[in-house]
Amino acid sequence: MHRQNLTPEEDELFDLLVTLIEKFEEEYYPLGQSSTPHSILLFLMEQQDIRQSDLVEVIGSGEIVSEAIIDKREISKSEAKALG
Repeated sequence: MHRQNLTPEEDELFDLLVTLIEKFEEEYYPLGQSSTPHSILLFLMEQQDIRQSDLVEVIGSGEIVSEAIIDKREISKSEAKALG
């Protein structure tokens, strides 16, 4: 990408990589998909390797954590602050 005068093969390979990356992003990171508190919670748990049981210590109730994980209940402002 940064080199001048790519060979025709390198140029084709570069185009192929761009196409594959675009396809991957369209499939796994579609535009227009808005984040919700639930999706953000699951994303952060995955990124930081946090288990459901770890959140019980923060929120204080296993039932509340379980319902938040399965998107059966909203996360309150106080719970969001505690999670932060």
